[in-house]
Amino acid sequence: MGHFEEDTAVEKIGENHWRGYLRKGWRIGEVPNGGYVMALGARALSQALPHPHPQVVNAFYLSPTSLGPIDCLVTVLRSSKRTTHASVQMIQKGEPKVQLTAAFVDLTVLKGPNWSSFEADKIPAWHDCEIGANSGLEFRERVDIRLASGGHVFRKGKPSGKGKIEGWLAHHDQTDPDTMALLMFADALPPPAFNIFGRVGWVPTVELTVQIRALPSSGPIQARVLTNSITHGVMEEDGTFWDAKGQLVAICRQTARIRLNV
Repeated sequence: MGHFEEDTAVEKIGENHWRGYLRKGWRIGEVPNGGYVMALGARALSQALPHPHPQVVNAFYLSPTSLGPIDCLVTVLRSSKRTTHASVQMIQKGEPKVQLTAAFVDLTVLKGPNWSSFEADKIPAWHDCEIGANSGLEFRERVDIRLASGGHVFRKGKPSGKGKIEGWLAHHDQTDPDTMALLMFADALPPPAFNIFGRVGWVPTVELTVQIRALPSSGPIQARVLTNSITHGVMEEDGTFWDAKGQLVAICRQTARIRLNV
């Protein structure tokens, strides 16, 4: 069992009630990473529901979480042979912090046609990419980030002006990725706003939706995040993720606020 699995573990407390613990190693500043928090909530769903894998998970972040226990209250909305829909309210100290809605399936039995216009860019291999991206963050104790583009802003402090960052993601303890890890990796690369405005003060996530397309192979995840518009300090961010075999395994979109240093 790797750090991620341990740190997203939950236990059943009562009817439709699971409890997990947000632990050190996953924070951006003082706040646990939003993808990590989403994964813990999805872990509760995976134990509560008859289908094992998240297909789509949506999270609204109502207020920042903190280290310590967090309660997950599960509501099953509908369950059929192929899909279970459910929601999770994540509560700390009596206050709702995150609201998740999800569809769970068994990815191993899905059948149907395949087509995609998404293509992974040809970037340097894992070992040839620079280790970077806010290396002093606590989050980097758990997630190994290798940047293929966008790293100049961290080395020189100068953005390129392009709203895109690309690279590779992996667990620092070298455990293989799974569907729960993809939820966390969806929020792991630096915000592409950094490559436009420089290293801005804080980019809190308002909402995040992750679609899981396939079970990932072993090895690092190739990731690309980009933004096409930032309006009144609000950014949309689109992410695309491929496994080490080049298979599209996840896509995501989030809404985030940009708070510049003043």
